[in-house]
Amino acid sequence: MFKKILIANRGEIACRVIKSARKMGIATVAVYSDADRDALHVQMADEAVAIGPAPSAQSYLVMDRIVQACKDTGAEAVHPGYGFLSENKAFQQALAAEGIAFIGPDAWAIEAMGDKITSKKLAAEAGVSTVPGFMGIIKDAEEAVTIASEIGFPVMIKASAGGGGKGMRVAWNADEARDGFERATSEARSSFGDDRVFIEKFIEQPRHIEIQVLSDGENCIYLAERECSIQRRHQKVIEEAPSPFLDEATRKAMGEQAVALAKAVDYKSAGTVEFIVDAHRNFYFLEMNTRLQVEHPVTELITGLDLVDWMIKIAAGQKLTVQQADVKIKGWALESRIYAEDPYRNFLPSTGRLVRYMPPKDSDTVRVDTGVYEGGEISMFYDPMIAKLITYGIDRNLAIKHMRTALDEFYIRGVSHNIPFLASLLGKQRFVDGKLTTNFIAEEYPDGFHATDLPPEDPTVLVCVAASLHHLAVSREAQISGQMGGHERRVGDSYVVKLGKDDYHEITIRADAKRGGWLVHAGGRDHSVESAWTFGQPLWEGKVDGHALVVQVDRKGIGYELFHQGAVARVVVLEPIAATLDALMPVKLPPDMSKYLLSPMPGLLVSVEVSEGQEVKSGEKLAVVEAMKMENVLRAEQDGTVKTIHAEAGGSLSVDQIIIEFE
Repeated sequence: MFKKILIANRGEIACRVIKSARKMGIATVAVYSDADRDALHVQMADEAVAIGPAPSAQSYLVMDRIVQACKDTGAEAVHPGYGFLSENKAFQQALAAEGIAFIGPDAWAIEAMGDKITSKKLAAEAGVSTVPGFMGIIKDAEEAVTIASEIGFPVMIKASAGGGGKGMRVAWNADEARDGFERATSEARSSFGDDRVFIEKFIEQPRHIEIQVLSDGENCIYLAERECSIQRRHQKVIEEAPSPFLDEATRKAMGEQAVALAKAVDYKSAGTVEFIVDAHRNFYFLEMNTRLQVEHPVTELITGLDLVDWMIKIAAGQKLTVQQADVKIKGWALESRIYAEDPYRNFLPSTGRLVRYMPPKDSDTVRVDTGVYEGGEISMFYDPMIAKLITYGIDRNLAIKHMRTALDEFYIRGVSHNIPFLASLLGKQRFVDGKLTTNFIAEEYPDGFHATDLPPEDPTVLVCVAASLHHLAVSREAQISGQMGGHERRVGDSYVVKLGKDDYHEITIRADAKRGGWLVHAGGRDHSVESAWTFGQPLWEGKVDGHALVVQVDRKGIGYELFHQGAVARVVVLEPIAATLDALMPVKLPPDMSKYLLSPMPGLLVSVEVSEGQEVKSGEKLAVVEAMKMENVLRAEQDGTVKTIHAEAGGSLSVDQIIIEFE
């Protein structure tokens, strides 16, 4: 067994590998860019080596520096994680040339399966059903339009060396095929250094289901499936295992095909074979990822196997001790990807410092894989993932219940995050029923995500919580020493609760002698409120009418912000006379910014597509901003004339920075 390994990655996956290595008694070496000098994976590893500036092309993608780091530290093997160099055959070969083991498959398997075009050809030769498409080299946008027309719209344009949703576009007509080709090749070139793309038929109403394989070169097994159909912009958002759609016969057929494909390339290590599955359970090979998947924890929870542990053992020459007959599915697991992005602003990336960061505690039903910590920074240079939240239950309904509670417990301040969106997804009846497709998000949120998409909640619950919080606060203030005699502060028991835009009158509160909490009269009846919450705690954990719940609490001026089931509610609790006076206060209107194009995110201004004095039409392309490896096209919201261009292409932008001013 190796004595020391190097992890050629960053963030949560580097931390994840370090945890397994530590359990195995293996020393670890982290690598880091200038932006990651204080990152969690650097703190967790036994040693750390600087490898260059913040941009990944100058650090995490520079093979020579990582190989040198191995030589300098005596690392005997490298775990590549996912992304970066994890599916780069030249990296495996460079390590092999120095006698350093690659914790993953060999160069032949990486080349054969990692390249999307080659893998589809090999899959077809092996008798695996594939989606109709064109696997050759496409010279330009016009040829892409011709090929797409021959296949028949809609088509998917995909980067050959791609992954993680980068370099992928769906085209429904010739114009979209032309624009999609240009965007996909540009993203592929910047993300992977390879601008080759291929085109295939886009199957409507598909499910994305993948099979986890594990092989030592002789014994190859499949570890059931993962349902990954909940995607946005081809990026997975929620994954689960097993799939609520597959029957045992389909699971077996897909698993056997995945194993056959792995054997065809003499695969050794953990790998994933992805399929598109239609409404009739017909399945088609999509691609094979010759690395550890982001969503691997759900497989670990339902099988009891540590995939990182087995990857290391296989790379060290050990044989699998698990046979196919030993693999049993036990329970259900879900994974939610927590991203630093603003779901209310079209999921634009959010960067900055994690002012507060309190993930749920790990338990038998909750697991958090993270690579950040309170006070750390979310950088504009890398993927905006904050953490992966995984929950387990004996069945799907229980796993969903645990996930909804864990999302309520996940306390993040300082950057925007997608927890409200995740809470909304989990609250959809269609999700609960398991009626999933890769179009789920587009169909359920046709106009984007809004606060009205959050699960319906009885406002009386938050009214009761707010009343009890405020009553505790004024009771404490009344006990402050030094008050003038005869003018001691009175503690009332009748309030008006202003929850969002609604006012709730005649709210009264009194001690509950029977249960030890409070009785809050709201909505025409008494409600029991029990909690051990005290001042300064960000989480209110307790019961309302016997139902357990978790509410995040932030003090804001004279009021509070309560976060529950994804929704943020601004709450002010006032005595009746104060509420009457508050209703007379004027409302300050925000300034009119309709004459400006503002940068919706921090990033790089790739191009400005208009000039001063030019007339533009609604929907016309104005500029392209790149952030977190993704290009975002900014378009005109209305007709107008460009007055002044305030930013230059190639420059860095801050959020809400003015790019263009209109007349």
